[in-house]
Amino acid sequence: MKMNYFVFGTNDKEKAVAFYDELFDGCGLNKLQGEGRMTLWGGEEFMFALAEPFDENPASNGNGTMLGLHVDSIKEVDRLHKKALDLGGVSEGEPRIRSSMHSAYIRDLDNNKICFYTSNA
Repeated sequence: MKMNYFVFGTNDKEKAVAFYDELFDGCGLNKLQGEGRMTLWGGEEFMFALAEPFDENPASNGNGTMLGLHVDSIKEVDRLHKKALDLGGVSEGEPRIRSSMHSAYIRDLDNNKICFYTSNA
């Protein structure tokens, strides 16, 4: 079994899509769909989406929920962490070695938590 896709809810789709368009630029994820209540990006191994909640209630981040994105190098972990901050994200952990992996944590514009990591540390 392997993960197929991951979805974050958003309360400001326009700002959230702009954040992820910039964050994913050059990462091998391409926008596959951008209409309606959902925007979807896809790569070789998985898809990522932003969605306005179907039940029309406000989106909220899950306490303890986190998306981990494996990248190819320490340099890429550091670059994505800085880029996310430049785009308005918030640091949840500066880049460093944790559990024998180089990792960094951010929160996006909707307060969703993301870890960028590499096992090439």
